[in-house]
Amino acid sequence: MIVFLLSAMSQTVVATAMPRIVGELKGLHLYAWATTAYLLASTVMVPIWGKLGDLFGRKPILLAGIAVFLTGSWLCGLAGEFGDLPLLGGGMTQLIIFRSIQGVGGGALFTTAFAIIADLYSPRERAKFSGLFGSVFGVSSVFGPIVGGFLTDHGTVTLAGHVIEGWRWVFYFNVPFAALAVLTVLWKMPTVPARGGGKIDYLGAGLIILAFVPLLLAITWGGHTFPWASPEVIGCFALAALSLVAFVFVERAVRDPVLPLELFRNRTFVTANGAGFVYSMAFMGVTSFLPLYMQVGQGIPATTSGLTMLALMGGMIVSSTINGQLVTHTGKYKPFMIGGGLVLMTGVGLTCFIGPDTSVLDLAWRLLIIGIGLGPGQSLFGLAVQNAVPPHQIGVATSSGQFTRQIGSTMGVALFGALLTANLTANLDQRAAADPAAAVGHLDLGDLQRMALERDLARKQHIAPAPQAAASDRMIRESFSSAIVSGLIFSFCVLVIGFFVMLLIPVMPLRERPTGPPATAPGEPALKPAE
Repeated sequence: MIVFLLSAMSQTVVATAMPRIVGELKGLHLYAWATTAYLLASTVMVPIWGKLGDLFGRKPILLAGIAVFLTGSWLCGLAGEFGDLPLLGGGMTQLIIFRSIQGVGGGALFTTAFAIIADLYSPRERAKFSGLFGSVFGVSSVFGPIVGGFLTDHGTVTLAGHVIEGWRWVFYFNVPFAALAVLTVLWKMPTVPARGGGKIDYLGAGLIILAFVPLLLAITWGGHTFPWASPEVIGCFALAALSLVAFVFVERAVRDPVLPLELFRNRTFVTANGAGFVYSMAFMGVTSFLPLYMQVGQGIPATTSGLTMLALMGGMIVSSTINGQLVTHTGKYKPFMIGGGLVLMTGVGLTCFIGPDTSVLDLAWRLLIIGIGLGPGQSLFGLAVQNAVPPHQIGVATSSGQFTRQIGSTMGVALFGALLTANLTANLDQRAAADPAAAVGHLDLGDLQRMALERDLARKQHIAPAPQAAASDRMIRESFSSAIVSGLIFSFCVLVIGFFVMLLIPVMPLRERPTGPPATAPGEPALKPAE
């Protein structure tokens, strides 16, 4: 759980510090890359770490992942400290490179932690632990931004005459947790033997990177950095498609593939990962833009919007924990999947009726319903997959689920954002025709984020808007509220598709025995696979 917390907070704790980091490192034009670098590295490495865990055992791979993650975190905290460096460039370029190193290690943390639980506990008992892990994700989503903002604003200190900016502690914050995780893993974690021999599929691993890095870049760039029809985006999609075809041919030919294609003949594997992919699309689309809607569409402070999101995270934490306990008690997971899906669709459906005058309390109870519905999906899809695959494929099966969910999250944010900006432009044009004096022109997501920051600053300084600005502000609020509803309707439709995919997941009894071979206590020799 400590390792899982490290990975989950690595994104949320940095998000609130990024404006200050960009200002001090003078890299506004590279702002998005600091996040994209981590996302790319962590996503493409997930299936590779999973396969390495199957081949060499979870414990050494987990320790290796923590070491790489910790090295990347330490280097991120030093970005720009020594000015421009040979090969690494300026401070912002250094940060991007170091964030990618951090992402390489971060890719091991999620997938290996879940695979270790699969090795040590039976699927039935594992459900309650999966629920606790889902709660950790919710906790990190709540406290990560708070910790990041506090350290950025109040963490600047002077040591031996040297000033250490507060935002650097956002990266050093990981160090004590990582040290505690390493000590606990070395001292208390049982040694589960590796699954046996096999060789690393270097070509397959390289083709995974070559396929999904361009895909994620195209999804991230499309409609923002470059138009969807630009040569850059189309070229990335083409390279991803060619690499994916080559990957399939390689995986069919090699003896020990990094992602065994036989898994795709497993109905539970396909349907559970498909449902997880679709649910992640809808979840990230909703949670990524609702805070912006509250700040721009409703005109409330950033702090209040963050506190309102606590309703969603609180519902998810409680629901994830309770569902895990109930699955362990009953030995059944499908009814809780269905119940969670129905509640989730209800919550998202209710948010389709919000507007510029919706109160914070009125939005909070809708978010609470969404959080309750999200709880089962955070853990039960992976549990179903682990229960349906043979023991020697637990690692790669677990990592594939995390991999598809991360791809789904990225696509959800991109599609929701593209739909949001397109509808915002249409609404602004329509209202400008009726009131040309209040017209504001074209706005993209970057303009909206800047507007939210400016409004928050003006509110703190008690600066009242001019009459003309007030009319334009009302137009933006109404247009953005209409646009966000169109995005929520899209998310609702996506969830309906995901719900029907989820219904196709086979009902299988949860195994009563762990999937892994007997574990040994620290200090005892590990059992050989034959034993």
